[in-house]
Amino acid sequence: MRKINRIPLSATVIAYLKQRQQRVNHKLIEGNLDTTQEWSSARQTKNMGDILSALRQMIGKHERCMYCLDSHGSDIEHFRPKSLYPKRMFLWRNLLLCCTECGRFKGNQFPLDGKRPLLIDPSKEEPWRYLDFDPDTGNITARFDLQTYEYFAKGEKTVEVLQLDRREALAAGYIKTYHRLSNKIQRFLNEPYPLANNFINELKEADDHGLLGWCFLGTGQNEMPFKEFKQQHSTLWLDCARALGY
Repeated sequence: MRKINRIPLSATVIAYLKQRQQRVNHKLIEGNLDTTQEWSSARQTKNMGDILSALRQMIGKHERCMYCLDSHGSDIEHFRPKSLYPKRMFLWRNLLLCCTECGRFKGNQFPLDGKRPLLIDPSKEEPWRYLDFDPDTGNITARFDLQTYEYFAKGEKTVEVLQLDRREALAAGYIKTYHRLSNKIQRFLNEPYPLANNFINELKEADDHGLLGWCFLGTGQNEMPFKEFKQQHSTLWLDCARALGY
């Protein structure tokens, strides 16, 4: 998982979403709203196709799921489920790109701590502040908070709901990315590149699963060879972190 930057929509699409949401709100007041039917009818329109294209553009050329970054993002997902939050059904900030498996696991689950969501929204927050990665198993786990001596609740719930620690194919994909990144770093340590930009671009190309956030922001910076890279090339480390958004 990695943080996704939300892009602006065209004025036409924004107006369309506003109109559809107003229609939903009106039906909700009248007591005749069928969220499944309302969404299905909208999903067939060109404007919703443009929204799907925008979400795919946000995630990058491989069009991966915004939750797991492993499987193909097949459809539009409501971060806050439309059946529970119909007033957010057509809000752009509530729409993500999701794979079939993550969508099935998540369903209508939306755990809260009071009014605060306990699921990570990758379009609003940095996932690796709450998540950790196990290089031995490939599993995504909750990150341990050294200040409270507890695991981050948001990390725990996200892992639990999306079953990020119980998906063998997902773990295998993360391990492959981990090894690619480790090899890139180790080769650099053995023979530093003359151009930092080339190195940064190579890291980006090798990172299919957003693990650079774990390396530069999360606990990965304490693991070899990332720790050695940080110690021996501290200036480049900071340049990489800055260029990668960490």
